[in-house]
Amino acid sequence: MDKQKQQQLFQEIIEQHKGILFKVAGAYCPNEDDRQDLIQEILIQVWQSIHKYNDQYKISTWLYRISLNVAISFYRKSSTRAKKYTVLNEQLVEIPDEEKSESEQQLNLLEHFISELKEIDKALMILYLEDKSHTEIAEILGMSVSNVGTKIGRIKDKLKARFSQLKS
Repeated sequence: MDKQKQQQLFQEIIEQHKGILFKVAGAYCPNEDDRQDLIQEILIQVWQSIHKYNDQYKISTWLYRISLNVAISFYRKSSTRAKKYTVLNEQLVEIPDEEKSESEQQLNLLEHFISELKEIDKALMILYLEDKSHTEIAEILGMSVSNVGTKIGRIKDKLKARFSQLKS
């Protein structure tokens, strides 16, 4: 593939599927600067891997796979850094907004609970909430379909338990 075709394909992929990048980055990085760094890392990896794309797979599956692999690596590096430093962020001093609807509050809690999951579990939930089939999730994450189903069931139980604890 020549450079011009590669550049055109890259631009088309990013334009059509940029939502994937933002979802993955948002799930792994609560801090805006870190999100931007992660998106940049993903874009670099996509650019470097574009010539290896196998059109047997959907572009979105390929892009999720790259994005999640980069995000997990990035998360591991940044969580090692985070152990050394504690940053005061807005969430620590956030005053609950009583005007938020109950469903908004529930959604915020769900996002918070998902952000606390292990890297692979977080990836599973991102894909599950995107209505990806177990087969697609298995392809993206490189695991068996039955393992995907089992893990999703366990994660859902864990999240339900977290919500139940709040109500008690």
